[in-house]
Amino acid sequence: MKPLNREQMAWRVARDIPDGAYVNLGIGMPELVANHLARDDQGDREIVFHCENGILGMGPLPKPGDEDFDLITAGKKPATVIPGAAFFDSATSFAMIRGGHIDIAVLGAFQVAENGDLANWSTGGNAVPAVGGAMDLAAGAAKSFVICEHVTKAGEPKLVEKCTYPLTGLGAVTTVFSDLAVIDVTPGGFVAREVIEGLAFEDLRKKTGARLTLRNDWRVLKAPALG
Repeated sequence: MKPLNREQMAWRVARDIPDGAYVNLGIGMPELVANHLARDDQGDREIVFHCENGILGMGPLPKPGDEDFDLITAGKKPATVIPGAAFFDSATSFAMIRGGHIDIAVLGAFQVAENGDLANWSTGGNAVPAVGGAMDLAAGAAKSFVICEHVTKAGEPKLVEKCTYPLTGLGAVTTVFSDLAVIDVTPGGFVAREVIEGLAFEDLRKKTGARLTLRNDWRVLKAPALG
């Protein structure tokens, strides 16, 4: 059993984004999703990526040597744009988010509770001083996808009964894309619909700190060799 790497996780998220969606990509691993829209069997899809620092129409991350540091993401990483992209100030960007114009926010997480609560900005102690735009995204987007490792480096579950870290949003998360599985948040708790090849469901359940059931029509999650 080999967990998915970061590129494979981003590839799997990209497969669940429908045609015509306006999608915000959060800082860090979510930014990789823009690289993987062509790596699927679903044909051409018109998807518009939004970046909270003022880009609508963000493209894939640039290749090494092609960076333009006057064009960056909210995480201060070099970005690209597609033809027809628009640039605007933060007030306009957050008006899009708060006005309900973002279909999906792709976010990282420290913890996700079984009711969909999200904690992704602070673990206490010497953490960053503020939540930034994640709270607006969790509340304003129609759906929130979380991309994260299933457990911490210490082996503690990130999917839990109740978040113990400061919350970003209440009931915000709809689906978790981890390095071990694709898990939907439902009124009855976490439900796995895909599990990586070679991992028994019982072992996945042991790595999950909350109720976890398996869909009757679940599938084995196989990703191409990436990264």
